[in-house]
Amino acid sequence: MSLNNPTLGKRISWRLEALAYDLVSGLMRLFPVAWVSAFGGWLLRKIGPLTSKHRIAETGMRIAFPEKSDAEIKELLKEQWDNIGRTFAEFPLTHRIMPFTPKSRITVHGLDIFKQNAPAIMISGHFANWEIMATVLTQSGLPVRVTYRKINNPHINARVIRQREAYGTKFLVQKSTHRGGRELFEALKKGESIAILNDQKFDTGLAVPFFGQTAMTAQGATRLALKTGRPLMPMVVVRDGSDFTVTFHQPIELSKSGDREQDVTDGVLKVNRFIEDRIRDNPAQWFWVHRRWPKEIYRVK
Repeated sequence: MSLNNPTLGKRISWRLEALAYDLVSGLMRLFPVAWVSAFGGWLLRKIGPLTSKHRIAETGMRIAFPEKSDAEIKELLKEQWDNIGRTFAEFPLTHRIMPFTPKSRITVHGLDIFKQNAPAIMISGHFANWEIMATVLTQSGLPVRVTYRKINNPHINARVIRQREAYGTKFLVQKSTHRGGRELFEALKKGESIAILNDQKFDTGLAVPFFGQTAMTAQGATRLALKTGRPLMPMVVVRDGSDFTVTFHQPIELSKSGDREQDVTDGVLKVNRFIEDRIRDNPAQWFWVHRRWPKEIYRVK
């Protein structure tokens, strides 16, 4: 069975999943953002440790922080479940969490850095509520194309796209496709910035260190920066309950030695170091339940 030719059972399953998504999202929209966020955090603190994802998160934390005690890792695991729960619960209400408005829940630092360097290749990771960065970019007054990963369930995928459009993200580009790559290149040529989350495993990427362990890492953002000459600019979001701070950082300096492949590798390493440093700043606010390293690292011994 392929996703393009699903069985009857899979189509029914997708419909049921979409119904559940609608029911939960509709219920969440009845309450204030702060309440929904806190409830989501509470719920995942209870449920998360009972799932198989808990061990994935713990394995990653022990790779990144070998110096931390069992008690410290346990506390970080609890806090990262709180962050994930809040992030998922907040998503149906993201259109209410608007930057650049009176009493906004979002504080923005360094917007002038972005405006001075646009069009730029914005990179970041799955920090805090990563959707918040997209709201800031798409409401900054400058044209931005945001990449996304298509959800297998087409009904939920359509709903997620509509929700992103509700908070202003109207120019989505599908990740990991040739068409998507061309769209990003053309966008930069037309003077539009692009935004890419560059912290997850990418099977056809470069095998480079991430917290000292080899990890397959996407190279597309670095290659685009070298090819177009546009700045490679990091940004990050930090959570404080249901409030956020988004910070634009100065562009990463890329090597231009004449050896393109070595320059790409150096750039990818610099991106990884930026992601590592931001994780160290707020270790519970990264998406630890993703298998960032090779599968064998996660196998039960």
